[in-house]
Amino acid sequence: MYYVYIVECSDGTYYTGYTNNIEARIKKHNQGKGARYTRGRGPVILQYSESFSSRSRAMKREYEIKQLSRKEKKVLLKG
Repeated sequence: MYYVYIVECSDGTYYTGYTNNIEARIKKHNQGKGARYTRGRGPVILQYSESFSSRSRAMKREYEIKQLSRKEKKVLLKG
């Protein structure tokens, strides 16, 4: 399984990514070893995730979410 996720950083910004192990990825972000964007913005809190059976579909969805405005992402987070 692959996951697309949105975390909220300590400064209130959002980061979207994909992974095949969401728990390990969040842990890396919080250790300062994750994406460059989240370094120095931790701790991060998982706000949203979706699962996919293929890496390619997860990457496409990640791209779609990254194109959303902050307002649109907030709507997505609320469900």
